[in-house]
Amino acid sequence: MLSRKGLIPEDYLLTRLAEGVLQPKFTAKPGKARFVAKNGTCNVAHTNIREQGRFLQDVFTTLVDLKWLHTLVIFTMSFLCSWLLFGMIWWLVAFAHGDLDQRGADFVPCVTGIHSFSSAFLFSIEVQVTIGFGARMITEECVSAIMILIVQNIVGLVINAIMLGCIFMKTAQANRRAETLIFSKHAVISVRNNKLCFMMRIGDLRKSMIISATVRMQVVRRTTTEEGEVVPLDQIDIHMDNPVGTNGIFLVSPLIICHVIDKDSPLYDMCAEDLQHDDLEVVVVLEGVVETTGITTQARTSYVADEILWGQRFVPTVAAEDGMYAVDYSKFGNTVKVPTPCCSAKKLDSAGGIARFKLSEGVTLRPSVRRRHASSGMRRSGMDV
Repeated sequence: MLSRKGLIPEDYLLTRLAEGVLQPKFTAKPGKARFVAKNGTCNVAHTNIREQGRFLQDVFTTLVDLKWLHTLVIFTMSFLCSWLLFGMIWWLVAFAHGDLDQRGADFVPCVTGIHSFSSAFLFSIEVQVTIGFGARMITEECVSAIMILIVQNIVGLVINAIMLGCIFMKTAQANRRAETLIFSKHAVISVRNNKLCFMMRIGDLRKSMIISATVRMQVVRRTTTEEGEVVPLDQIDIHMDNPVGTNGIFLVSPLIICHVIDKDSPLYDMCAEDLQHDDLEVVVVLEGVVETTGITTQARTSYVADEILWGQRFVPTVAAEDGMYAVDYSKFGNTVKVPTPCCSAKKLDSAGGIARFKLSEGVTLRPSVRRRHASSGMRRSGMDV
């Protein structure tokens, strides 16, 4: 929708998903079922539920969770059925009192203007939606008619409250706000501050902020306990270093969320080669309060092994222009290659850290940059000559 209006470039926008134009395309391994899809939906099917009646105990939530077509059908049928039911009741009252027969001028009916079921149905609609055309009206002749009038008004108010509240909640659901919270298409692993880190980028397309935004990540993988128990979806929390140094993040511009791969990390033993064969999935959850409505919203995505790029980092997207900061969302998912050890963080720690590992392996972090500077200096000296 946003891309159609020209607000967001079409080359990188997907529902809660952004990537660079020139990024390589990766597909998940065949036969690997994702726990959380890229758009945030949970890929879990609930089967063999025997206690179906529990859904009817929470009718309002069930109505809100239904599809729009089903909700509109229930919305229409609830009013039509109530009109037909009370139309039948008004017709029976008129039939029992003799209002359908032609009487003299002194006869006082229970409801004036009812001569058939069609007129009784129209009177039922007038009572419930308080139209009141004036041709049909209740009299003081029948106490039962007065009681039916009270009951129908109460039933109509209850139906209006439930159905209109359901429509409002479906239009103001928090997941609508989450559509403008985007994640980078790929996650990266590279060296930051002499530590091997897992990083991904998040952003908010709206100017209205997400208050008290927090990000948490989990690794979902198949594990086996020491007793031999197989856990097909073991959810392991991983610690993150928020870029602002607090529990909450200030999501006014795209931020790179960083996880330092240390000894407490589930990625501690993983190297670049293991990443190509490991069956893991990193689930990212962004939560916060919508500033305009005060409703808590949540956006989710996940990264499988094929979507984690080893030895790359994100390019900057924020630049100062004319006294203000401008965010270029066309670079949101763009990455560049950087020199990164292919071994695991555990091996780096056993080697004494990234500095000693570089000395022992003869690796420098910026060899290409130095060569470029040297070659450019030679070219300049040649030009001066």
